[in-house]
Amino acid sequence: MNARCLIVDDEPLAQRVVEKYIEQIPVLALAGKCSCAMDAIPYLTGGGVDLVFLDINMPTLTGVDFLRSLKNPPLVIITTAYPEYAIEGFELDAVDYLLKPIPFERFFKAVNKAIERLRLGTAQAVLAVAPSVEAPHTAESATLTVKADKRIYKIPLASIFFIEGLGDYVIIHTAKGKITSHDTMKRLEAELRRPDFLRIHKSYIIAVAKVEYIEGNAVKVGDELIPVGKSYRDEVLPLLER
Repeated sequence: MNARCLIVDDEPLAQRVVEKYIEQIPVLALAGKCSCAMDAIPYLTGGGVDLVFLDINMPTLTGVDFLRSLKNPPLVIITTAYPEYAIEGFELDAVDYLLKPIPFERFFKAVNKAIERLRLGTAQAVLAVAPSVEAPHTAESATLTVKADKRIYKIPLASIFFIEGLGDYVIIHTAKGKITSHDTMKRLEAELRRPDFLRIHKSYIIAVAKVEYIEGNAVKVGDELIPVGKSYRDEVLPLLER
């Protein structure tokens, strides 16, 4: 599948960099470029855009305000020179947050996350499932059972780093890879009890033992910096800081 992309940025140089990167990735196709958020509206109302590369600091309407105003937004990757908007961007369900100047490797990683979401959102979704691994002989309470790719996986709790919710699917990030399952965050939250696991965002459950550090309103788990949702902060941050 090719993802139709829209660049929304008031800086011509920044537009050219993103356009050049898009041209290097075969699964992306450029649908258009806009210098302000208002010019992007016709592209989005027509339903011809899958992914938006959105700047934050723009005239008339900021990228954050524009994203907040959309009823059914496409996937969004934020591109900006301002790191202070990162948490707000993630709370608006941005796929990723790229700081300018953007290295191609970082851009490519963000695009892969977006493509994975797009594939999960289609009827022909191809589930990105980790190789089958024999579960160790352990107590039932020490494993999480999920269905994926016509298999039943028993995942050792000690191997789980975090769980990411993507609509009707969840991605379980483990020491051996990722398992994508048609499941709900609500069910997994009930299965994974405190204090070992905490839901810190509408889209994230983390293994407390895998937290490397806390930075502002985000936590580092494995290779990911995961935001703590605004409605979870008062309860979760004191628990993590103990």
